[in-house]
Amino acid sequence: MSHGTYKNKLFGTALLLGTLPVMANVENGSFEQWSGNTPDAWSTIDSGISLSRSTNIVKTGNSAAAVNVTTGSQANTDLLQQITVEAGKTYAFSTDVYHTEGKVKARLFVDGYQGYSNNTQTNQWQTISHSYTASSNKTINVGLRFYDVSGFDGNELVYVDNFLPTSNDSSSGSCTGNSLSFSLTTDNYGSETSWAINNNQGNTVASGSGYASNTQYNEALCLADGAYTFTINDSYGDGICCSFGSGNYALTSGGSTLASGASFSNAESTSFSLGGGSGGTPTTPTGYYVTTQGLTGYALKTELYNIINNHSSQGYSAIWNFYDSSARDTYFENDNSILDMYSEKPNGNDSYTYTAVSDQCGNYSGEGGCYNREHSFPKSWFGGTNEPMNSDVHHIYATDGYVNSKRSNFPFGEVASATFTSTNGSKLGSASSAINYTGTVFEPIDEFKGDFARAYFYMATRYENVIGTWQNNTTASNAVLNGTSSQVFESWVVAMLINWHNADPVSQMEIDRNQAAFEFQGNRNPFIDYPEFVEMIW
Repeated sequence: MSHGTYKNKLFGTALLLGTLPVMANVENGSFEQWSGNTPDAWSTIDSGISLSRSTNIVKTGNSAAAVNVTTGSQANTDLLQQITVEAGKTYAFSTDVYHTEGKVKARLFVDGYQGYSNNTQTNQWQTISHSYTASSNKTINVGLRFYDVSGFDGNELVYVDNFLPTSNDSSSGSCTGNSLSFSLTTDNYGSETSWAINNNQGNTVASGSGYASNTQYNEALCLADGAYTFTINDSYGDGICCSFGSGNYALTSGGSTLASGASFSNAESTSFSLGGGSGGTPTTPTGYYVTTQGLTGYALKTELYNIINNHSSQGYSAIWNFYDSSARDTYFENDNSILDMYSEKPNGNDSYTYTAVSDQCGNYSGEGGCYNREHSFPKSWFGGTNEPMNSDVHHIYATDGYVNSKRSNFPFGEVASATFTSTNGSKLGSASSAINYTGTVFEPIDEFKGDFARAYFYMATRYENVIGTWQNNTTASNAVLNGTSSQVFESWVVAMLINWHNADPVSQMEIDRNQAAFEFQGNRNPFIDYPEFVEMIW
């Protein structure tokens, strides 16, 4: 129902709170307490698995459960405990699993069998979740069951961590991580509002929806150390203030505000970090990045190179398929069109939209003709169609073909006097003296400056072994690159990119794209997962 139907009506204040997920008492869901090789409060049913404590591969805290699956003839739920639930209440169950070979699946058990893990996602954490509403006051079984798939050789190690919800929430006074408070006042259309907190792997660790109108909510949260992104959504696209009520939200921790706001369009995202003190303190990398612990400067950059340097190039033509599946607009207009960063208008209707596949370039004579594959780090800078740079999706975006041709291979920069301006405000022109560079530059809109900055930091890291030789390939690359494999960029570029990175924090769109790129070619952009790495290195 549109807002316009009721815009002249008066609304009373709702007094009833909406139904929210409540906390159940999953004991030792973080797998921190052990008695020998048995995690406290957990039982194993089938003899086809054995458990041990892992302190190397963990999702949160100091330990996880290492589950060694040794048979394909399991008979029941393998990892189990019992909890008490209350009639009519909804519980958000989830757990994180980490496959090493991908020849077994983990299946969530919540009063019956629920969803499976994706066994093809190996050497990374993933979350299985299920929303459960209790039909009566009762005790139910929760846990995991392991199934072999084709190729199982009789032995595989799977790691399990962070089985939620646990009793360690801040409302009970026993939060073992970081206590946060979330407050939300809804507008006249509370049901349109939802929010989520995602960790740096893109998994949702807290969320809320189904709110009443004109109502204040307060929720206590408990999160482990790490990097997170808070996103609030309005399904109608007009935020929660001020045309249809006076809504607002705030996420706080220890007296510090991590995210807050009221006026936005479809969504608003804020990144923050927890651990070691203030919100800006670097968190301790785990999992994919565990070998970077304790490193800073160019030593950190080199270790990140070692982690991400062997991605599986899919080829330049495969990028069209990547765009089809992972470059859709589900963030602004939410119309499933191709998201073009050179034409997207975050706060209004786009001048044109592209249908996936059918609107691929193609010919164009002006804006709106077709979308193509834009090397944000121009391919002429690395010598042309050389792989794997030429098909690395971490720096190649779907953009309007005509605007892309205007950008050419000019450096990114900030424009003082524009000779061309796209329909969304992207500019080509002479550089502003404020960035300490003289020449022609291309300036994307503020909404995407951080995205491009993090793509450049990725390129400086992923191609550390060769990027020092690219400086003299073109005039533009000479203006941007300094001929080293350490700093990589000229000082004016570093300063500008850091400013863009800080002014435009990691968005949900970037988090989702980073995960999709990981699934597509097998490596991640570290500066999306851990934004603090930028200033730890440069």
